[in-house]
Amino acid sequence: MIEQEGHEHSTHRVPIDSSARPDLLRRLAYIEGHLNGVRRMIEEDQYCVDVLKQTYAVRRAIEKMEALILENHLQGCVIQGIRDGRESEVVAELIDLYEIAGR
Repeated sequence: MIEQEGHEHSTHRVPIDSSARPDLLRRLAYIEGHLNGVRRMIEEDQYCVDVLKQTYAVRRAIEKMEALILENHLQGCVIQGIRDGRESEVVAELIDLYEIAGR
């Protein structure tokens, strides 16, 4: 988990929905396998374009995994936070995520 300096952390932290966990772990295993493949390609002096194609595949896989995590957060944590009256905290977290993603 990324800790951001200067940002307050909620005491209302909820983990990823357990129904999403198997899919996320499967995607993570796929990403890890691809990264190991990239390492082997570099160690074996493979052609740059082939290595880059694999790194692009890793990036796309990470982006898909992030989208699933964000969807889980929006459908669960954000809705619950608003229901609990923590609108400003929820919005601040979303702004923080938006800023991190833009870096």
